[in-house]
Parts: sequence; C-alpha cells; structure tokens
Amino acid sequence: MRHIMAKSLAPTDGVRDYLAAQEKKSLLRFLTCGSVDDGKSTLIGRLLSDTKQIFEDQLAALERDSRKHGTTGDDIDFALLVDGLEAEREQGITIDVAYRFFATPKRKFIVADTPGHEQYTRNMATGASTADLAIVLIDARQGVLPQTRRHSIIASLLGIRHIVLAVNKIDLVGFDQAVFERITEAYGQFSRDLGFQTIVPIPMSARYGDNVTSRSDSMAWYSGPTLIEHLETVSVEEAVVELPFRFPVQYVNRPNLDFRGFAGTIASGSVAQGDEVVVAKSGKSSRVKRIVSYGGDLARAAAGQAITLVLDDEVEISRGNMLVSPAARPQVADQFAANIVWFDEHALLPGRSYILRTETDQTSATVTDLKYRINVNDFAHEAAKSLDMNEVGICNISTRTPIAFDTFAENRTTGAFILIDRISNATVGAGMILHSLRRAENIHWQSLDVGKRVRADMKNQRPAVFWFTGLSGSGKSTIANLFEKKLFATGRHTYILDGDNVRHGLNRDLGFTDADRVENIRRVAEVARLMADAGLIVIVSFISPFSAERRMARELMADGEFIEVFVDTPFEECARRDPKGLYARALNGEIKNFTGVDSPYEAPEKPEIHLKTLGKSAEQMVDALEHWLNERDIAEDQYDNGGGI
Repeated sequence: MRHIMAKSLAPTDGVRDYLAAQEKKSLLRFLTCGSVDDGKSTLIGRLLSDTKQIFEDQLAALERDSRKHGTTGDDIDFALLVDGLEAEREQGITIDVAYRFFATPKRKFIVADTPGHEQYTRNMATGASTADLAIVLIDARQGVLPQTRRHSIIASLLGIRHIVLAVNKIDLVGFDQAVFERITEAYGQFSRDLGFQTIVPIPMSARYGDNVTSRSDSMAWYSGPTLIEHLETVSVEEAVVELPFRFPVQYVNRPNLDFRGFAGTIASGSVAQGDEVVVAKSGKSSRVKRIVSYGGDLARAAAGQAITLVLDDEVEISRGNMLVSPAARPQVADQFAANIVWFDEHALLPGRSYILRTETDQTSATVTDLKYRINVNDFAHEAAKSLDMNEVGICNISTRTPIAFDTFAENRTTGAFILIDRISNATVGAGMILHSLRRAENIHWQSLDVGKRVRADMKNQRPAVFWFTGLSGSGKSTIANLFEKKLFATGRHTYILDGDNVRHGLNRDLGFTDADRVENIRRVAEVARLMADAGLIVIVSFISPFSAERRMARELMADGEFIEVFVDTPFEECARRDPKGLYARALNGEIKNFTGVDSPYEAPEKPEIHLKTLGKSAEQMVDALEHWLNERDIAEDQYDNGGGI
C-alpha cells in the first residue's frame, strides 16, 4: 500500500521538467521607489496580475477590497495586493517593505515595494540593500521630486547600477510625449554623477497596464521596450563567484572533540577541498579539509551557499572573523571613510559612540569627522556638524577594534555595516565603506615598559575616575572640590577636571550645541583615561547631559574604574540658586541650548553613587562619598588582593 501511495505521489515527468526549467531561470531582484503616491504598489499589483500570479479567489477578494478600500473608482485597485498593513490601507500609503515573488517564462523575480514617505526612507534603504535594479517611479504630473532624488542617491550608494525610470500616470497628462521627454531629461541631468550603468525611461500607466506587460495603443511615439520586456532581458549579473573568496564566520561548530567547523554563507568567490585560506585578522593560513553541507560533503562551494568549513590546522577563528583568499586579502583597519544614510529621529553626532555591526562582526565605533552632507536636490557637498533623519553624508569612522572589510564598491556584502544606538538598541544608520584611512596604517600602539600598575603601586592607590554629573547649579563643582581636599589630605594623588576650567583651554573651541557637547565629553573622557593610566584618582565634574556619552566614558575605563556620581538637585532648586545667572538668561531666551531649559538632561538610571542634595550641605555629601569609599576601599591599593586593574 505504501509503495502504491508513494508511486502515486511521485512527480510526473512533466512536473520534473517544469521544476528543472524553473531552477535554470535567472533571478532578478529589484525594488520600486520614488515619492509618495507615484503608483509603486499599483505597478507591482499590475505585474502580479498580468503575469498570472493571482488565483481566482485572490482576485475575487481584491475586487471586494477595492470596493471597500480602493481609490480607483469601479476599477480594481491593484495597490491593495501589496499594501497589506491596515494602516497602509486606511491612509493609502506604503509603510513597510513588501516583498513579492513572481515569474515569467524567461525569468524569476523578487520585487520589494518600498515606502515613498520621507519618514520611511530607512525602509527604502533596506529594500535597496539586496536589489540589482531599481524602478524609480515618477508621477507624470509632478516630475522629479526631492524624494525621487533621495531614493536615487541611496540606490546609488547601495550599489544599484541599473535604473528603470518609470514615468507613471502618463494617461493623466494625455499621453504627452513632451512631458515624458522633459522628465527624462531632468532626471538624466540630476543622475549623471550617480554612477548608474543603465537608465531606461519608460512611459506607462500602471493602473491601466500601458507599457507594463503590453504595448500601449495610446503612445505610438514610444518605440522602447515594455517594462516586463526590459526586466526579462536586462543583464545585471555581477559575477560574484569571480570575486575573491570571502567567508564571514557566523558560528563555530564544535559538537565534540573530533569535529571543529566554521559555519557561514560564502559572500563571494568559491572554495574547494585542499584550497589554502587565510584568517583575515590574524593572517594565519590553513587548508580546507572538508566542505560540509546539509546534503553531505562537497568538493567545491561558491557564493551564496551556506556551508561549514573544516580546516587542517587548529587555527584560532571566532565569530566575526573571515576566511579569505591568500592572494587577495581584505583590508583590516580601525579607521575608514564611509557613506552614511541616517535613519533615526535623533541626529548623528560626531564623537558619540555607536555599535557598528558588519555581516558577522560587532564593535564600538565613533564618527570622528563628518566630512560633508550630500544635498539630495543637486548632489552638492555641504558642510555640516550632524546628520538629521534621512540625510546622507560622508564620514570618517573609528572602531574600538579593527574589522576586516572590502570597500563597498568591491563587495556589497563585506563592505556594508549598520550603526546601532547603544541605549535603545535601534538601528540608526546604514553605511558603505569607501576606503581605509592612511592614518590607520601609520599609527600603531607603542609598547611601554612602565604601565598603569607600576604607576599606581608607586602612589599606593588604585586608579579611579569619579564622574560627577548633574544640572548646572546642582553643586557638582563644590562637592568635587571638597572631595578632592579630603582625598588629598589622606595622601591620595588626585586631579580635578572641571567643566568650566577645561573650556578655557582644551575645549575652548566648542560651543553648546548637541554635537559640541558630545565632543566636549569625548575629549574629557580621553584625558581622564590617560590620567587614570598615570595611576591618579580623577574627579570629573561636568554636566555631561547625555547618557550615551557617559556610557562611552565608562567603556573607555577598565572594569570597576569608572564611578558615576549623580548630583541630584531638582531643576527648580538649581534655577533658584542660579550662581552664574544663567538660568534667568536661558529662561528669557538669551541663552540657547541650555541644559534643562531647551536642551535635555538624561539623568543616570543606575549610578554607583546617588547624592540627593536637597536640604543637605556639601559637607554632608562628601561624608556620604567617604562612607561609600570606606565600604569598598576604592581609594586603597587593591592590586595585591585581586581588586586591581
């Protein structure tokens, strides 16, 4: 019985032939983009319908939904095939990235429908990151708009080299050839420096299907291909297999003592049993002993395949590293230049620490210099101190530890990264590496014989950084000054870094914008780290309003070396004291970007020491500090009992 059932369920020759034919078809990944309401979702719906990808029950449901949610009168609203979110249907816009698969006799396709609204630009960048071609839609009535330019620039930055300029809704301008040519010329002038290999303009009406899958009888003047004809024939193959071998290690698989494999997906190139490979970061080499796949061992594997490599030698490799071709190694550096597309509503601020994540690696990173912002209207380079949401810029980036990478132009997989906010864990930006910085090649750590431990032993103390934070007028400087006097009286070696004093010298060039505040704290944190390395007990008294910068300062220090002291004085009390007359001026609008008035203060959530000053004297606060110290022996030499650094 089982044999009969198995035989009846076995695929017929016709099914086998069909499946074999499907496997041999090439795959084109493309996205639709442009300004809002240019007809992106309608175009994809039309493509799905005209290529017979909609079942009868789906078509019936679409007709019902069109009557309920549609915007095309009695006609079927094809946009509803793609705009699945209820919020999108109610507002008539696309919010998320919607992916659809369809096929024709000549090719298979994966299409990403991306949002047109400016606030969802990050979603468009997500769709573009894996696309080979972009269909840039333009409403024939509107022409080239700022969001059209922004999406085109992002497509260029993300490595897309083939564009279809779909001049949609041509029916609403009477199928006018002059309108089409005017838009084509305007887009061509704007995009000439974006590096696109091909730009194919097509006049169309997605609603009625003109020049989508069949030629339009209303545009005899157009002799070019229909959209589907172009999509079926355009050559976008980037011989990824011919690129140098890159294998980012995603997982070290060691189920027992007899097996140690490195799992991941080949980003580019190919590898065979017996090939020599090199560990990108260390430069150590080995040979491929086995290529393990789900279906068994392979003699060779190429780009796109998920495999596990077993090597001849027990070389040290961990997640985040790469196995590469010895003849063409990637760059390994901790400083590089990159394009950045900023996603977050909070601006990118040079000096602020973010988490940088590549295909498999992760490290802390700082934008050391924002070279310029790219104007999306004319591609001009503009001076800027920050990047706001949806803006694009060129930055220099420094990472805490070196990463292995190729330039994005050479390899879209190993040359891309994202930036993650350290507090919210949200993805705030996407980057494309341009090149390593020469300074990274010229600067190396110098080994020194006299280190922190020797310096601290001489002073008979443990280095520490007491970071006082609080509003202006909270009493930070007064308490910090008395605290240093107490420590100094007991023979401790100390130094105070006070906010006002440092701005007279080291930071005299900085103002009070958010970007300048970030740089202010970055510089002070670096100085505090050097002083701690000298064996000192450092007392830092700065408003330091942003939690991200205080966390950055903490991570610069050794474990247990950073002690956050929150001088907690209510805003009303600080304003009442107003020792420098600043609150009165800020409240009158005479001082801008004043913390607590028109610039935020992010209070510490879990400081090591929380000083609530209301109704208490500065001397009482110092007594509380001293009590905290005595409980933990922070100011004593702890190297010998295991508490040192």
